[in-house]
Amino acid sequence: MSAPRLHVEDFSLDSSLSQVQVEFYVNENTFKERLKLFFIKNQRSSLRIRLFNFSLKLLTCLLYVVRVLLDDPALGIGCWGCPKQKYTFNESSPEINWAPILWVERKMALWVIQVIVAIISFLETMLLIYLSYKGNIWEQIFRVSFILEMINTLPFIITIFWAPLRNLFIPVFLNCWLAKHALENMINDFHRAILRTQSAMFNQVLILFCTLLCLVFTGTCGIQHLERAGESLSLLTSFYFCIVTFSTVGYGDVTPKIWPSQLLVVVMICVALVVLPLQFEELVYLWMERQKSGGNYSRHRAQTEKHVILCVSSLKIDLLMDFLNEFYAHPRLQDYYVVILCPTEMDIQVRRVLQIPLWSQRVIYLQGSALKDQDLMRAKMDNGEACFILSSRNEVDRTAADHQTILRAWAVKDFAPNCPLYVQILKPENKFHVKFADHVVCEEECKYAMLALNCICPATSTLITLLVHTSRGQEGQESPEQWQRMYGRCSGNEVYHVRMGDSKFFREYQGKSFTYAAFHAHKKNGAGSRRPSIAPVMELADSSALLPCDLLSDQSEDEMTPSEDDGLSVVEYVKGYPPSSPYIGSSPTLCHLLPARAPFCCLRLDKGCKHNSYEDAKAYGFKNKLIIVSAETAGNGLYNFIVPLRAYYRSRKELNPIVLLLDNKPDHHFLEAICCFPMVYYMEGSVDNLDSLLQCGIIYADNLVVVDKESTMSAEEDYMADAKTIVNVQTMFRLFPSLSITTELTHPSNMRFMQFRAKDSYSLALSKLEKRERENGSNLAFMFRLPFAAGRVFSISMLDTLLYQSFVKDYMISITRLLLGLDTTPGSGYLCAMKITEGDLWIGTYGRLFQKLCSSSAEIPIGIYRTQSHVFSTPHDLRVQSQISVSMEDCEDTREVKGPWDARVGTGGGGGSTHGRHAVGSDPAEHPLLRRKSLQWARKLSRKSPKHTGKAAAEWISQQRAGLYRRSERQELSELVKNRMKHLGLPTTGYEGVANLTASDVMNRVNLGYLQDEMNDHQNTLSYVLINPPPDTRLEPNDIVYLIRCDPLAHVASSSQSRKSSCSNKLASCNPETRDETQL
Repeated sequence: MSAPRLHVEDFSLDSSLSQVQVEFYVNENTFKERLKLFFIKNQRSSLRIRLFNFSLKLLTCLLYVVRVLLDDPALGIGCWGCPKQKYTFNESSPEINWAPILWVERKMALWVIQVIVAIISFLETMLLIYLSYKGNIWEQIFRVSFILEMINTLPFIITIFWAPLRNLFIPVFLNCWLAKHALENMINDFHRAILRTQSAMFNQVLILFCTLLCLVFTGTCGIQHLERAGESLSLLTSFYFCIVTFSTVGYGDVTPKIWPSQLLVVVMICVALVVLPLQFEELVYLWMERQKSGGNYSRHRAQTEKHVILCVSSLKIDLLMDFLNEFYAHPRLQDYYVVILCPTEMDIQVRRVLQIPLWSQRVIYLQGSALKDQDLMRAKMDNGEACFILSSRNEVDRTAADHQTILRAWAVKDFAPNCPLYVQILKPENKFHVKFADHVVCEEECKYAMLALNCICPATSTLITLLVHTSRGQEGQESPEQWQRMYGRCSGNEVYHVRMGDSKFFREYQGKSFTYAAFHAHKKNGAGSRRPSIAPVMELADSSALLPCDLLSDQSEDEMTPSEDDGLSVVEYVKGYPPSSPYIGSSPTLCHLLPARAPFCCLRLDKGCKHNSYEDAKAYGFKNKLIIVSAETAGNGLYNFIVPLRAYYRSRKELNPIVLLLDNKPDHHFLEAICCFPMVYYMEGSVDNLDSLLQCGIIYADNLVVVDKESTMSAEEDYMADAKTIVNVQTMFRLFPSLSITTELTHPSNMRFMQFRAKDSYSLALSKLEKRERENGSNLAFMFRLPFAAGRVFSISMLDTLLYQSFVKDYMISITRLLLGLDTTPGSGYLCAMKITEGDLWIGTYGRLFQKLCSSSAEIPIGIYRTQSHVFSTPHDLRVQSQISVSMEDCEDTREVKGPWDARVGTGGGGGSTHGRHAVGSDPAEHPLLRRKSLQWARKLSRKSPKHTGKAAAEWISQQRAGLYRRSERQELSELVKNRMKHLGLPTTGYEGVANLTASDVMNRVNLGYLQDEMNDHQNTLSYVLINPPPDTRLEPNDIVYLIRCDPLAHVASSSQSRKSSCSNKLASCNPETRDETQL
């Protein structure tokens, strides 16, 4: 072995002039090594040699066919130069004349060509044997290819020296097998030369085809030649016989007549039975493997058709159907193809769905990794219109899942820098790694901000989910329930965009204020004529006219008037940006902050410290109800739960204390980020522990948010990940029925188990409605489930469509982040809510409310959260009547005992509300129903029993007895909670026991959406969201209107005095009761 030589020429300081020449060679001085390098080692020259050899073998087969066509045995048979003898076949004679088999007629020119070809083939074969010799000559000699070469070449060389043998039969047709072998080697050299691998499926199909062709050609030529001693079959007739025989048809019209040809047929059939099954088995195996891997997306299709790529770690049927339904919901995307790139094998459910003709023609599944350029090339990533990279949220380690997503995004950006990237990330601290992507959705950011707004604006999660889902607005239109038809129709309202200069409708508003355009556009859209009390909207924005009055007054009061806290020191809050952010990339938001950071020890709710001795929520004396968040760990996303609730545009009087109930102790960095916010505390405990719930002050809480735990997001059985959460929430609902509980689930399909009642006929009807909507192709089949409609349950997977919609509506992520308070932009607004009271019903309709808010406070309504009582009809009218009679007598007994409430109830009954909603009031004393002890209630039931006779009376008594049993069960639950509170040393005065739950308490919690009135199984409340309902929609009491309120910092007034005077002028033109009831 000689060492590499290195030639260095002209090294200088200028790198452009320096040249380095490196030559590598190994034992190339000998003649044999040079020949080996040319014939074997060098890919390109070896490819040329094999191509020449392949052509040579095909030429020999062609020359054999020409010889057969020119040969006519009827003219005579014999050796070269010998007298010709004619032969006639005698079928009755057992003797075989071998002369027609041994001798053929070969023209002189044909013989010369065949001899030249044979000499070339012989010399090439001997040269390759010499170059491939490694010490064992017998291994080279007994190779099948070498034996065939000798059979087809040596006889021709011998005929040069012995002329009579020039007519000797030589089986040149066997060269077809050498041609097949040369073709296989040629393909391998071709792959080596171009440094790429062709599909193994293509190679196997080619080999199978060549094998079949060689078998048929060998059988055709062999039978034709042997039958020269028989009936002298033509080449075409012999080919016909081979095809009929190998296809197992066997007509029998052509048969071999002599035993040598019959023996050849038997041999060929045996060979075919051995060789072909092996080839087919290999082909089927490769086909199955290709089905698993998905093959390739052809370059031609990529250049002529549009496609997007979906990169996922594992593909579940729910994720696939959400993507396909949302992606193809837009008419512009019907001609797009979806290429799925996934490293795992396609599961059975996904395979079954992709075999549906609707998807089989448009969806291509490729098994591969985004980190491999070869797989990205298979997916034609560089020609893709977009690439969606989704994280695997069901992973136990979500940080590891984010790391995989980041690497995929980097790999795609490196391979196809011009392909738009749509990336889903789980944890906010990893978001800055993929900031180069065109669109990024951070799951935990959106999730916690949405859950926080749910505590202020009821059902924000449902509102956002309906907005980011494409709906036809046809859901529920065949339902007999009016609320389902209204709810389904409004769910079809979505966010659309139009360029103002291109719009005939909005072109006239160019240069006008946004509220001016909204006011007049809504008015032209059927809102009706403007009432005299609705002032016109100014064309240009004016700072004093656009600022909400109540917001400005609240701000001034917060700044000038200290809060009146009984016995507690007054802590002044300041407005500013949080000094510490838990992760890189969080948007700065102006918030209410403490003047100085709180010590970490003061953040612990259940333990006193040297700064204060409070050990329970009661001791703190909070004026507002608590908001409790139950989470497994204090992740950085939890920071986005606090920020919207402490935003500067929320009045200080409305700030609710926040208690974080954490399974694991928070780290130092998280505490440093939250210690600047007022009234934010944490406590270690679990939501499934009653003691932990009581210690964190659940009896003083208005909202409980149960966040999905990372450790339970994956389960051995699909959809079982939510089992523990659902059961825990159901238990809390039974223990604390007046508590508003918002639950996050892993799988949206598990929403049907929330507030589960085994014998609830109405829930069964909703289940059938959901199945019917799913069969009709709805993307929102789950929308009629009462917990989802009321905003009490939420799954982050429902926000996946936000990323999909961004492909067509690139502004959707920005708008959603503004609505959730994650981002703030100059001149923008924020989402808030306003409750409609009895005093606001003079406005009448939603259209007039829209104009009223636009003209008075520059607020734009976008929807209504409606709660209504609902009587579920049953076949037994007697049962309903008996319940009504009990309720009425309860009311009469209450009025007899407590006279002052008589006038209140009478006044409430004279309201102008419809459907009985006037009975829903905000004062707990308006409806003192069910405030009876169990024994008193039972005695009243016994007094009513004589009114019923026979079977109806027995049924009525049985029903009331069941209600009494349920009453005693609630008493047991109440006693359980009180005993645990006494054991923990907590005061029981603030606990509203289950046994003392009144109808007014239930109706005051109308925004819960729970079926809370368990005393009456058929009298319930339900809540739902109406997105931008029709202008003629009548307003009802307790409606909560979603508003886009302008940012106070967008306009700066000259002074607070001018702002107050501006507000007072506007209030004078408004109904005085309207603005007082506006709530954030």
